[in-house]
Amino acid sequence: MSIPSKEELYSALVERHGVELQEKLSRASVAVCGLGGLGSNISIALARAGIGELHLIDYDKVDISNLNRQQFFIEQLGQPKTEALFDTLKRIAPYCNIKIDNIKLSEDNMKDILSNEDIIVEAFDKADQKAMLVNFVLEHMPDKYLVAGSGMAGLAPSNMITTKRITKRFYLCGDGVSDIANDIGLISARVLICAAHQAHAVIRIIAGEYEI
Repeated sequence: MSIPSKEELYSALVERHGVELQEKLSRASVAVCGLGGLGSNISIALARAGIGELHLIDYDKVDISNLNRQQFFIEQLGQPKTEALFDTLKRIAPYCNIKIDNIKLSEDNMKDILSNEDIIVEAFDKADQKAMLVNFVLEHMPDKYLVAGSGMAGLAPSNMITTKRITKRFYLCGDGVSDIANDIGLISARVLICAAHQAHAVIRIIAGEYEI
């Protein structure tokens, strides 16, 4: 089967989203920092929505422990997550402009790496990395929109996961409570719910719908 043209795929998205929204989505640039349970699912949702540019950032490799909740396949074990997810996203959205950085973000490199994106998505697993990224962006990149995740572990009810607008340009998704160390761990469905909240927050920001 031949791959649909860029115009054909765009027209199919317009049928779903309308011309105005799809134009905004196609012009948008989003950085996803961390490609685990949150980031891999967020990236797929945004690619399917027709985001014009995605910047994928992670330094880890696909491990067997990732397969219960992350969007990777058995044949991708051992591959850098950036490269594995790039291949998957190109199967979904072949005309999306995808940039990858197989690198660990730090306060020394963050500003340069994230300077070109309209929206930054925090999708790290570890609390210290989450805090570092959020604090740095809020302090040093106040013109960026930031969508972060906090609390999605365990078997608590799905409706505990919400999206909150913390400041004018900072949104936080999750239950704000659950911790991997205090529960049975990360369950695929609940992680996916939080990822969907983050992806939808990004889409609403692009659409100009800022209130929660």
